[in-house]
Amino acid sequence: MQPDEPNRNPPNQTPTSIHHNWLYRRVALPVLALLRMGASPERLAWSIAAGLLIGINPVLGSTTILCLALAFVFRLNIAASQLGNHIVYPLELILVIPFIRVASRVFHTAPMPLSANELLHAAREHPLALSRQLWLWEWHAFLLWAAIAAVAIPILALAITPVLRLLLGRVRAHKYPVIPAI
Repeated sequence: MQPDEPNRNPPNQTPTSIHHNWLYRRVALPVLALLRMGASPERLAWSIAAGLLIGINPVLGSTTILCLALAFVFRLNIAASQLGNHIVYPLELILVIPFIRVASRVFHTAPMPLSANELLHAAREHPLALSRQLWLWEWHAFLLWAAIAAVAIPILALAITPVLRLLLGRVRAHKYPVIPAI
């Protein structure tokens, strides 16, 4: 084989596939692909940070639309923000009750009863009052989340930026080859 001749597999051999873990395939490879396509590390860091913080928003079912809206308004990378949003979905479910509990203390509202019997009793006796109270708890939890997100998004973006710059350097040096789809 000549030094300038590319290394090719013989026709009867198939290339060996590289198997990576789920996290690498679902998180790292899409970020690397975005860097390969020309996304700047700074804009990508802000997009991922916004997606991660929007993803823990205590209003269930609103994260995707909120993520799209913020990406549109601030001209963020939609794919990166949605990636961050969907990564933290389990945290959203875990943090809903803590957000509501802390918000009820901060805003001095009645604490949310976590007993199913108490909630069912309130739903049967005073459904409209319970509905208003649920909206109040959600609204207060959302305001608490918004205050935390306004501070945490820039901090998280500043923390992610150097990592993405390092990855961009490695992508440019071709240390992360494109893995063919199987």
